[in-house]
Amino acid sequence: MEPLRVIISGGGTGGHIFPALSIADAIKAKRPDTNILFVGAKDRMEMQRVPAAGYPIEGLPVSGFDRRHLLKNVAVLFRLAKSQRMAKRIIRDFRPHVAVGVGGYASGPTLKMAGAKGIPTLLQEQNSYAGVTNKLLAKNAAVICVAYEGLERFFPGEKIILTGNPVRESLLKNAIAHDEAARSYGFDPEKPIVLIVGGSLGARSINESIIAHLDDIRNSDVQFIWQTGKYYFEEMKRRAGTDKPANLIITDFIANMDVAYAAADLVISRAGAGSISEFCLLGKAVILVPSPNVAEDHQTKNAMALVNKGAAVYVKDVESAEKLVPTALNLVADNEQLASLRTNILTLALPNSASIIADEVIRLAEEYRTQHPE
Repeated sequence: MEPLRVIISGGGTGGHIFPALSIADAIKAKRPDTNILFVGAKDRMEMQRVPAAGYPIEGLPVSGFDRRHLLKNVAVLFRLAKSQRMAKRIIRDFRPHVAVGVGGYASGPTLKMAGAKGIPTLLQEQNSYAGVTNKLLAKNAAVICVAYEGLERFFPGEKIILTGNPVRESLLKNAIAHDEAARSYGFDPEKPIVLIVGGSLGARSINESIIAHLDDIRNSDVQFIWQTGKYYFEEMKRRAGTDKPANLIITDFIANMDVAYAAADLVISRAGAGSISEFCLLGKAVILVPSPNVAEDHQTKNAMALVNKGAAVYVKDVESAEKLVPTALNLVADNEQLASLRTNILTLALPNSASIIADEVIRLAEEYRTQHPE
Protein backbone atom coordinates (compact mmCIF):
# COMPACT_ATOMS: atom_id res chain seq x y z
CA MET A 1 0.00 0.00 0.00
CA GLU A 2 1.28 3.48 -0.85
CA PRO A 3 2.58 5.68 1.99
CA LEU A 4 0.35 8.31 3.56
CA ARG A 5 1.01 11.90 2.50
CA VAL A 6 0.58 14.62 5.12
CA ILE A 7 0.97 18.40 4.86
CA ILE A 8 1.64 20.33 8.08
CA SER A 9 1.28 24.09 7.77
CA GLY A 10 1.83 27.06 10.08
CA GLY A 11 4.63 28.68 11.99
CA GLY A 12 6.16 32.09 12.48
CA THR A 13 7.31 31.46 16.08
CA GLY A 14 8.80 28.63 18.10
CA GLY A 15 5.42 28.30 19.79
CA HIS A 16 3.98 27.05 16.50
CA ILE A 17 7.01 25.18 15.16
CA PHE A 18 7.83 22.96 18.17
CA PRO A 19 4.30 21.44 18.34
CA ALA A 20 4.27 20.95 14.56
CA LEU A 21 7.56 19.02 14.70
CA SER A 22 6.31 16.97 17.66
CA ILE A 23 3.21 15.98 15.68
CA ALA A 24 5.35 15.07 12.66
CA ASP A 25 7.67 12.94 14.81
CA ALA A 26 4.67 11.16 16.40
CA ILE A 27 3.22 10.38 12.95
CA LYS A 28 6.58 9.01 11.81
CA ALA A 29 6.88 6.88 14.96
CA LYS A 30 3.51 5.26 14.20
CA ARG A 31 3.84 5.12 10.40
CA PRO A 32 7.52 5.40 9.41
CA ASP A 33 6.77 5.38 5.67
CA THR A 34 4.59 8.52 5.83
CA ASN A 35 5.66 11.38 3.56
CA ILE A 36 5.39 14.70 5.44
CA LEU A 37 5.72 18.11 3.81
CA PHE A 38 5.76 21.33 5.83
CA VAL A 39 4.46 24.62 4.45
CA GLY A 40 5.56 27.76 6.29
CA ALA A 41 6.12 31.48 5.87
CA LYS A 42 9.20 32.56 3.92
CA ASP A 43 11.91 34.29 5.94
CA ARG A 44 10.52 33.00 9.27
CA MET A 45 12.28 30.65 11.65
CA GLU A 46 10.51 27.51 10.39
CA MET A 47 12.53 27.73 7.15
CA GLN A 48 15.63 26.82 9.20
CA ARG A 49 14.17 24.77 12.08
CA VAL A 50 12.12 22.34 9.98
CA PRO A 51 14.93 21.22 7.60
CA ALA A 52 17.23 20.95 10.63
CA ALA A 53 14.74 18.44 12.06
CA GLY A 54 14.90 16.41 8.84
CA TYR A 55 11.69 17.45 7.05
CA PRO A 56 11.20 19.23 3.70
CA ILE A 57 9.46 22.61 3.72
CA GLU A 58 7.95 24.98 1.15
CA GLY A 59 7.81 28.71 1.96
CA LEU A 60 4.93 31.07 1.14
CA PRO A 61 5.33 34.89 0.96
CA VAL A 62 2.30 35.30 3.25
CA SER A 63 2.48 37.79 6.15
CA GLY A 64 0.18 38.93 8.93
CA PHE A 65 -2.15 41.90 8.74
CA ASP A 66 -0.85 45.17 10.18
CA ARG A 67 -3.54 46.37 12.55
CA ARG A 68 -1.80 49.71 13.20
CA HIS A 69 -0.90 50.75 9.63
CA LEU A 70 -3.86 49.77 7.48
CA LEU A 71 -2.39 51.03 4.19
CA LYS A 72 0.42 48.51 4.48
CA ASN A 73 -2.17 45.77 4.12
CA VAL A 74 -2.45 46.37 0.35
CA ALA A 75 0.89 44.57 0.01
CA VAL A 76 -0.29 41.95 2.50
CA LEU A 77 -3.30 41.18 0.27
CA PHE A 78 -1.06 40.77 -2.80
CA ARG A 79 1.18 38.35 -0.87
CA LEU A 80 -1.90 36.46 0.34
CA ALA A 81 -3.19 36.03 -3.24
CA LYS A 82 0.22 34.83 -4.40
CA SER A 83 0.43 32.45 -1.43
CA GLN A 84 -2.94 30.92 -2.28
CA ARG A 85 -1.79 30.28 -5.86
CA MET A 86 1.40 28.67 -4.57
CA ALA A 87 -0.53 26.60 -2.01
CA LYS A 88 -2.82 25.36 -4.78
CA ARG A 89 0.23 24.22 -6.77
CA ILE A 90 1.82 22.53 -3.72
CA ILE A 91 -1.37 20.59 -3.01
CA ARG A 92 -1.74 19.59 -6.67
CA ASP A 93 1.84 18.32 -6.83
CA PHE A 94 2.07 16.66 -3.38
CA ARG A 95 -1.50 15.27 -3.35
CA PRO A 96 -1.87 15.04 0.45
CA HIS A 97 -4.35 12.71 2.12
CA VAL A 98 -4.75 15.20 5.00
CA ALA A 99 -3.62 18.75 5.85
CA VAL A 100 -2.78 19.86 9.40
CA GLY A 101 -2.82 23.50 10.52
CA VAL A 102 -0.92 24.47 13.69
CA GLY A 103 -1.88 28.15 13.68
CA GLY A 104 -0.15 31.25 12.40
CA TYR A 105 -0.97 33.02 9.15
CA ALA A 106 1.04 30.55 7.02
CA SER A 107 -1.58 27.87 7.61
CA GLY A 108 -4.41 29.95 6.12
CA PRO A 109 -3.75 29.61 2.36
CA THR A 110 -2.65 25.97 2.63
CA LEU A 111 -5.64 24.68 4.57
CA LYS A 112 -8.09 26.81 2.63
CA MET A 113 -6.86 25.32 -0.66
CA ALA A 114 -6.76 21.78 0.78
CA GLY A 115 -10.37 22.16 1.94
CA ALA A 116 -11.42 23.45 -1.48
CA LYS A 117 -10.02 20.23 -2.99
CA GLY A 118 -12.02 18.10 -0.56
CA ILE A 119 -8.93 17.05 1.42
CA PRO A 120 -9.70 16.64 5.16
CA THR A 121 -8.13 19.23 7.45
CA LEU A 122 -7.18 19.08 11.12
CA LEU A 123 -6.60 22.23 13.18
CA GLN A 124 -4.48 22.45 16.30
CA GLU A 125 -5.45 25.44 18.48
CA GLN A 126 -2.86 26.06 21.18
CA ASN A 127 -4.38 28.97 23.05
CA SER A 128 -7.35 29.45 25.37
CA TYR A 129 -8.56 32.16 22.95
CA ALA A 130 -8.79 30.97 19.36
CA GLY A 131 -6.61 32.64 16.72
CA VAL A 132 -8.11 34.45 13.73
CA THR A 133 -6.76 31.97 11.16
CA ASN A 134 -8.16 28.93 12.96
CA LYS A 135 -11.54 30.61 13.48
CA LEU A 136 -11.77 31.23 9.74
CA LEU A 137 -10.73 27.66 8.89
CA ALA A 138 -12.90 25.91 11.51
CA LYS A 139 -16.07 25.70 9.40
CA ASN A 140 -14.49 23.29 6.91
CA ALA A 141 -12.21 21.44 9.35
CA ALA A 142 -12.83 17.76 10.10
CA VAL A 143 -11.21 17.79 13.55
CA ILE A 144 -10.09 20.60 15.89
CA CYS A 145 -7.57 19.66 18.59
CA VAL A 146 -7.52 22.07 21.55
CA ALA A 147 -5.49 22.54 24.73
CA TYR A 148 -8.09 24.29 26.87
CA GLU A 149 -11.68 23.62 27.86
CA GLY A 150 -14.44 26.00 26.77
CA LEU A 151 -13.46 26.56 23.13
CA GLU A 152 -16.98 25.69 22.00
CA ARG A 153 -17.55 29.44 21.93
CA PHE A 154 -15.23 29.57 18.90
CA PHE A 155 -15.58 26.17 17.24
CA PRO A 156 -18.32 23.59 16.53
CA GLY A 157 -18.40 21.40 19.63
CA GLU A 158 -18.74 18.12 17.71
CA LYS A 159 -15.38 18.71 16.00
CA ILE A 160 -13.40 19.46 19.19
CA ILE A 161 -10.99 17.01 20.84
CA LEU A 162 -9.21 18.06 24.05
CA THR A 163 -5.64 16.91 23.41
CA GLY A 164 -3.37 19.48 25.02
CA ASN A 165 -0.34 20.98 23.27
CA PRO A 166 2.57 18.83 22.09
CA VAL A 167 5.83 19.78 23.79
CA ARG A 168 9.50 19.15 23.09
CA GLU A 169 10.14 15.48 23.79
CA SER A 170 13.63 16.22 25.14
CA LEU A 171 12.10 17.95 28.17
CA LEU A 172 10.30 14.79 29.24
CA LYS A 173 12.90 12.19 28.24
CA ASN A 174 16.06 13.71 29.69
CA ALA A 175 15.25 13.59 33.40
CA ILE A 176 17.97 15.11 35.58
CA ALA A 177 17.95 15.59 39.36
CA HIS A 178 17.57 19.10 40.80
CA ASP A 179 20.89 18.98 42.69
CA GLU A 180 22.85 17.84 39.64
CA ALA A 181 21.18 20.51 37.48
CA ALA A 182 21.93 23.22 40.03
CA ARG A 183 25.59 22.23 40.27
CA SER A 184 25.92 22.29 36.47
CA TYR A 185 25.33 26.05 36.75
CA GLY A 186 27.82 26.36 39.60
CA PHE A 187 24.97 26.97 42.04
CA ASP A 188 24.34 25.75 45.58
CA PRO A 189 21.44 23.26 45.32
CA GLU A 190 20.38 24.13 48.87
CA LYS A 191 19.60 27.73 47.91
CA PRO A 192 16.56 28.75 45.82
CA ILE A 193 16.97 29.13 42.04
CA VAL A 194 14.80 31.34 39.81
CA LEU A 195 14.80 30.83 36.02
CA ILE A 196 13.87 33.84 33.88
CA VAL A 197 12.88 33.23 30.24
CA GLY A 198 11.26 35.64 27.82
CA GLY A 199 11.01 33.37 24.79
CA SER A 200 13.72 32.68 22.22
CA LEU A 201 13.84 36.34 21.17
CA GLY A 202 13.57 37.77 24.68
CA ALA A 203 11.17 40.16 26.39
CA ARG A 204 12.11 43.81 26.91
CA SER A 205 9.89 44.43 29.95
CA ILE A 206 11.07 41.32 31.81
CA ASN A 207 14.69 42.22 31.09
CA GLU A 208 14.18 45.79 32.29
CA SER A 209 12.66 44.52 35.53
CA ILE A 210 15.83 42.53 36.25
CA ILE A 211 18.08 45.51 35.51
CA ALA A 212 15.97 47.67 37.84
CA HIS A 213 16.43 45.25 40.75
CA LEU A 214 20.06 44.14 40.47
CA ASP A 215 20.77 45.29 44.03
CA ASP A 216 17.80 43.32 45.38
CA ILE A 217 19.12 40.25 43.57
CA ARG A 218 22.66 40.86 44.85
CA ASN A 219 21.46 41.19 48.45
CA SER A 220 19.25 38.11 48.33
CA ASP A 221 20.05 34.48 49.05
CA VAL A 222 18.41 33.51 45.76
CA GLN A 223 20.25 32.38 42.61
CA PHE A 224 19.06 33.53 39.17
CA ILE A 225 19.44 32.13 35.64
CA TRP A 226 18.50 34.94 33.25
CA GLN A 227 17.88 34.24 29.55
CA THR A 228 17.78 37.67 27.92
CA GLY A 229 17.07 36.54 24.35
CA LYS A 230 19.58 37.13 21.57
CA TYR A 231 18.31 40.63 20.69
CA TYR A 232 18.94 41.97 24.20
CA PHE A 233 21.96 40.00 25.38
CA GLU A 234 24.78 42.45 24.65
CA GLU A 235 22.80 45.42 25.96
CA MET A 236 21.75 43.68 29.18
CA LYS A 237 25.23 42.30 29.81
CA ARG A 238 26.66 45.82 29.41
CA ARG A 239 24.03 47.38 31.67
CA ALA A 240 24.51 44.74 34.35
CA GLY A 241 28.12 45.87 34.43
CA THR A 242 31.37 44.26 35.47
CA ASP A 243 30.16 44.06 39.06
CA LYS A 244 27.01 42.12 38.22
CA PRO A 245 25.69 40.03 41.13
CA ALA A 246 27.62 36.80 41.61
CA ASN A 247 24.31 34.98 42.10
CA LEU A 248 23.09 35.98 38.62
CA ILE A 249 23.95 34.09 35.41
CA ILE A 250 23.21 36.00 32.19
CA THR A 251 22.80 34.09 28.90
CA ASP A 252 21.27 34.86 25.52
CA PHE A 253 19.85 31.39 24.90
CA ILE A 254 19.45 28.15 26.85
CA ALA A 255 20.05 25.10 24.69
CA ASN A 256 19.38 22.50 27.42
CA MET A 257 16.04 23.64 28.77
CA ASP A 258 15.56 20.29 30.54
CA VAL A 259 18.53 21.11 32.78
CA ALA A 260 17.38 24.69 33.39
CA TYR A 261 13.87 23.56 34.34
CA ALA A 262 15.24 20.87 36.66
CA ALA A 263 17.43 23.43 38.44
CA ALA A 264 14.63 25.98 38.88
CA ASP A 265 12.46 26.22 41.98
CA LEU A 266 10.50 29.01 40.27
CA VAL A 267 10.16 30.11 36.63
CA ILE A 268 9.38 33.61 35.32
CA SER A 269 7.98 33.50 31.78
CA ARG A 270 5.71 34.93 29.14
CA ALA A 271 2.40 33.09 28.78
CA GLY A 272 2.76 31.44 25.39
CA ALA A 273 0.68 28.29 25.00
CA GLY A 274 3.66 26.02 24.36
CA SER A 275 5.55 27.23 27.44
CA ILE A 276 2.46 26.81 29.63
CA SER A 277 2.02 23.24 28.42
CA GLU A 278 5.63 22.53 29.40
CA PHE A 279 5.13 24.00 32.87
CA CYS A 280 1.99 21.87 33.38
CA LEU A 281 3.68 18.62 32.34
CA LEU A 282 6.79 19.34 34.44
CA GLY A 283 4.87 20.69 37.45
CA LYS A 284 6.78 23.98 37.68
CA ALA A 285 5.85 26.87 39.95
CA VAL A 286 5.64 29.87 37.63
CA ILE A 287 5.09 33.62 37.50
CA LEU A 288 3.49 34.57 34.19
CA VAL A 289 4.03 37.99 32.59
CA PRO A 290 1.80 37.92 29.48
CA SER A 291 3.05 39.80 26.43
CA PRO A 292 0.76 42.70 25.49
CA ASN A 293 1.99 42.54 21.87
CA VAL A 294 -0.01 39.52 20.68
CA ALA A 295 -3.30 39.17 18.81
CA GLU A 296 -6.46 39.44 20.93
CA ASP A 297 -4.30 39.58 24.11
CA HIS A 298 -4.41 35.78 24.10
CA GLN A 299 -1.43 35.43 26.48
CA THR A 300 -3.35 37.12 29.28
CA LYS A 301 -6.25 34.73 28.66
CA ASN A 302 -3.80 31.79 28.75
CA ALA A 303 -2.38 33.03 32.04
CA MET A 304 -5.76 33.60 33.67
CA ALA A 305 -6.84 30.06 32.80
CA LEU A 306 -4.08 28.93 35.21
CA VAL A 307 -4.37 31.73 37.77
CA ASN A 308 -8.10 31.04 38.24
CA LYS A 309 -7.19 27.48 39.27
CA GLY A 310 -4.41 28.51 41.66
CA ALA A 311 -1.82 27.11 39.26
CA ALA A 312 0.25 30.25 38.52
CA VAL A 313 0.99 33.80 39.71
CA TYR A 314 0.25 36.72 37.36
CA VAL A 315 2.16 39.98 37.04
CA LYS A 316 0.98 42.56 34.50
CA ASP A 317 3.55 43.58 31.90
CA VAL A 318 3.12 47.28 32.73
CA GLU A 319 3.76 46.56 36.42
CA SER A 320 6.68 44.18 35.92
CA ALA A 321 9.47 46.76 36.40
CA GLU A 322 8.14 47.50 39.88
CA LYS A 323 6.67 44.19 41.03
CA LEU A 324 8.26 41.24 39.23
CA VAL A 325 11.50 40.71 41.16
CA PRO A 326 9.98 41.48 44.62
CA THR A 327 7.15 39.03 43.84
CA ALA A 328 9.66 36.37 42.81
CA LEU A 329 11.82 36.86 45.92
CA ASN A 330 8.80 36.60 48.22
CA LEU A 331 7.34 33.58 46.40
CA VAL A 332 10.52 31.52 46.18
CA ALA A 333 10.88 31.84 49.97
CA ASP A 334 7.34 30.54 50.56
CA ASN A 335 7.64 26.75 50.35
CA GLU A 336 3.95 26.23 51.09
CA GLN A 337 2.79 28.39 48.18
CA LEU A 338 5.40 26.87 45.85
CA ALA A 339 4.13 23.38 46.70
CA SER A 340 0.53 24.47 46.10
CA LEU A 341 1.37 25.95 42.68
CA ARG A 342 3.21 22.78 41.65
CA THR A 343 0.37 20.52 42.75
CA ASN A 344 -2.29 22.62 41.01
CA ILE A 345 -0.46 23.07 37.71
CA LEU A 346 0.18 19.31 37.44
CA THR A 347 -3.58 18.69 37.48
CA LEU A 348 -3.84 20.71 34.24
CA ALA A 349 -1.29 18.61 32.35
CA LEU A 350 -2.49 16.74 29.26
CA PRO A 351 0.21 14.16 28.40
CA ASN A 352 0.69 12.30 25.11
CA SER A 353 -0.75 15.20 23.07
CA ALA A 354 1.37 14.60 19.99
CA SER A 355 0.48 10.90 19.94
CA ILE A 356 -3.27 11.60 20.25
CA ILE A 357 -3.15 14.20 17.46
CA ALA A 358 -1.06 11.86 15.27
CA ASP A 359 -3.73 9.16 15.66
CA GLU A 360 -6.38 11.59 14.40
CA VAL A 361 -4.20 12.67 11.47
CA ILE A 362 -3.58 9.05 10.43
CA ARG A 363 -7.28 8.18 10.78
CA LEU A 364 -8.34 11.08 8.54
CA ALA A 365 -5.64 10.28 5.97
CA GLU A 366 -6.59 6.61 5.80
CA GLU A 367 -10.29 7.39 5.46
CA TYR A 368 -9.57 9.80 2.61
CA ARG A 369 -7.26 7.34 0.86
CA THR A 370 -9.90 4.58 1.11
CA GLN A 371 -12.50 6.87 -0.44
CA HIS A 372 -10.12 8.15 -3.13
CA PRO A 373 -8.02 5.20 -4.35
CA GLU A 374 -5.37 6.08 -6.92
